[in-house]
Amino acid sequence: MSRQILVTNALPYANGDIHLGHLVGYIQADIWVRFQRMQGHAVHYVCADDTHGTPVMLRAEKEGITPEALIARVHGEHLRDFSDFGVNFDNYHSTHSEENRYFAEDIYGKLKAAGLIDSRSIEQFYDPVKNMFLPDRFIKGECPKCGAADQYGDNCEVCGAAYAPTDLKNPFSAVSGAKPEMRRSEHFFFKLSDDRAVAFLRDWTQGSSASGTRRLQPEAANKMKEWLGAEGENKLSDWDISRDAPYFGFEIPGSPGKYFYVWLDAPIGYFASFKNLADKAGVIDIARFIDGDRAGESELVHFIGKDILYFHALFWPAMLHFAGYRTPTQLSVNGFLTVDGAKMSKSRGTFITARSYIDQKLNPEWLRYYFAAKSNGSMEDVDLSLDDMIAKVNSDLVGKFINIASRCAGFISKRFDGRLGVSDPEALAPYRASLESGEVARAFESRDYSRALREIMRLADVANQYVNDNKPWELTKQEGQEARMHTVCSTALNQFRVLAGLLKPILPGVAEQVEGFLNIAPLKWGQLIETLPAGHAINKYQHMLTRIERVQIDRLLEANKASLAPTTDSANPQRHAESQQKEAETQVTASDAIAIDDFAKVDLRIARIVSAEHVEGADKLLRLQLDIGEERPRQVFAGIKSAYDPALLAGRLTVMVANLAPRKMKFGMSEGMVLAASGEGPGLYILSPDNGAEPGMRVR
Repeated sequence: MSRQILVTNALPYANGDIHLGHLVGYIQADIWVRFQRMQGHAVHYVCADDTHGTPVMLRAEKEGITPEALIARVHGEHLRDFSDFGVNFDNYHSTHSEENRYFAEDIYGKLKAAGLIDSRSIEQFYDPVKNMFLPDRFIKGECPKCGAADQYGDNCEVCGAAYAPTDLKNPFSAVSGAKPEMRRSEHFFFKLSDDRAVAFLRDWTQGSSASGTRRLQPEAANKMKEWLGAEGENKLSDWDISRDAPYFGFEIPGSPGKYFYVWLDAPIGYFASFKNLADKAGVIDIARFIDGDRAGESELVHFIGKDILYFHALFWPAMLHFAGYRTPTQLSVNGFLTVDGAKMSKSRGTFITARSYIDQKLNPEWLRYYFAAKSNGSMEDVDLSLDDMIAKVNSDLVGKFINIASRCAGFISKRFDGRLGVSDPEALAPYRASLESGEVARAFESRDYSRALREIMRLADVANQYVNDNKPWELTKQEGQEARMHTVCSTALNQFRVLAGLLKPILPGVAEQVEGFLNIAPLKWGQLIETLPAGHAINKYQHMLTRIERVQIDRLLEANKASLAPTTDSANPQRHAESQQKEAETQVTASDAIAIDDFAKVDLRIARIVSAEHVEGADKLLRLQLDIGEERPRQVFAGIKSAYDPALLAGRLTVMVANLAPRKMKFGMSEGMVLAASGEGPGLYILSPDNGAEPGMRVR
């Protein structure tokens, strides 16, 4: 039966760049959405920019533009960055919208009617230099719980405690640096401490949805017990939901000069974005997803970071419940991103931007795969070890997954006119057994992507072992083995198809390339168990994924050097020193000139590639036989495996160094060197001469 699911991501604030730390939660959500859609479920996936509050107002003032102009620009930048990383929202809206104003006023009015809104005069910090009341995040000081310095006025990043800004020790204004003054102002409060709210939250935070799914992960539910207190105890405080002018946001109806606090209307932005989508689509029954009386007809799943758990597990469900709206089916809470063990933080200025990753021409699907491999469905932090990312992507995606197709596709194209033969059912049996067990599907459902990938890579090993055992590159040289070679390569490509389908939620771009190569309809989960029949025509194989080179990562770090300096340099000073030394050596080498006589010593020759094949046991090498006009071809081992399918190289002309001293390797003797070009982006490109060049010609 098809499920009806509304999925949201935490709203990024419209006051800064998207960085890799943000992307952890968005990539996790996008993977889950794509998996559900492959299962045939109806999913609406929405998000929006969180636009209100003092930070946006102050930044716009600093830039000399209106807040509306600022948030419009940032909206485009955020949507661009998410799209580049394959995070494919159905709608990306803004909290500064009429839809959001409507829901905010409706929820506020219903809470007021239920007796859950109170007004009272409070003392509040005031900046005497900027002549404004200070929002919580613009007051800093020492945490009243653990004593950590430089903490914000609403919660501590060290111990996770939530508190009032007046509880801070030694507070100061983050706007002007001045010591704030205490002044009185009339504010509105949501009565979270009301016995009704406390009773509801005790049940809601520890319970399950109608489908039996726990609303909160175990560690999140335990945190709620801590915040709520023991049975009969009430540790909750009423929630201040208003702010004084000047403030960029929605004015509270009937209260001139008073505005809804940004955290009241921010989560309401989920419904606003969904309504905007429904209005544009014209066919979505929005009440089915947000009306409290119809909650059983659909699911509402929020993907959020653990830093905003307090707001989403206490304020948000209580607001919804007592205003007659449906509450979330499930909160999927992710941890922070650390880089080599140090927390990535925009507020601390230690982060790698999503834009710099794209600008350095790094493949976004490398990061999607790595984040998936580190995600286990819990609130644990995800550590981005850059060396580990290089090794994992190169080993799993290029060395195991892509390697299957690159080893077999050329034989099908060249020997069998691009048509598959009969597949070996025994070799496909492990894939059928895995799919029937549902292990990968259960792992995706529970967002334990690391467990899913362990099983997928096990199946990739099965395919590579099958190819290694049957050696189609040797069968092609043996008389009477053509039918067997056809079966081996066809079977391997059917194994490859299953793997591509299992990886599709994580690698949608690569999966789309696979669908084009195999000439098949978009892969669906229930159809993965099927086998492409004999006679099915495939298209010519084009390389789909390159390896990560360390130099690419070094360039990324260099592009973010200013923000990463406090963490990467101190976390690994040896690597930083080695990087500086390497850069200095490169500069010296590049500036050294050579004489014409030095160049004349290098014998460059046109070479025809007679044959090319994989080298068993070598991750990067291809074995080439090169004709340079001599009595016999020369054997050369070239590190171009990541960029070229050996089956497609035979017959091409290239350039080689012919007088390089032969080098004995464990795979055999290498009798020269092929020339290849590389640039700042990924990829290797062997040199090719113009038409008319012949093997053996000297390059001068």
